[in-house]
Amino acid sequence: MIKGLYEAHLPVSDLERAIEFYEGLGLKLAKKYKKIAFRVELEDLRTAKEWLQERGIAMREAFGFQPVEPIVMPDQAHAMVYFHDPDGNSLEFICRLDSEPVDEPDMYLSEWEAHVEVKSS
Repeated sequence: MIKGLYEAHLPVSDLERAIEFYEGLGLKLAKKYKKIAFRVELEDLRTAKEWLQERGIAMREAFGFQPVEPIVMPDQAHAMVYFHDPDGNSLEFICRLDSEPVDEPDMYLSEWEAHVEVKSS
């Protein structure tokens, strides 16, 4: 299921100093978030709810979407599923979609796939 770490979050005592340090190593700060994401393939994301349930983990609501299937953010060209670890930390499975970002509202994966299919017809 998990193919790698998509993003990581590190507690630091001085954020600006830490950013300067890691940029000095050649890394680039893309965005600031308060969660951690695991990179998965789209096929795995489609079955993530069942995969998590088999492990006693429930998907959680995110951005006003019920935890019924992955969510797509077209403006980022990503699909994701959210859940919590035992300590309540927000975790995420995420995958990049095979498309360019577009300015459209967030939607469920099934809606996105139907939308893409209609646009390509």
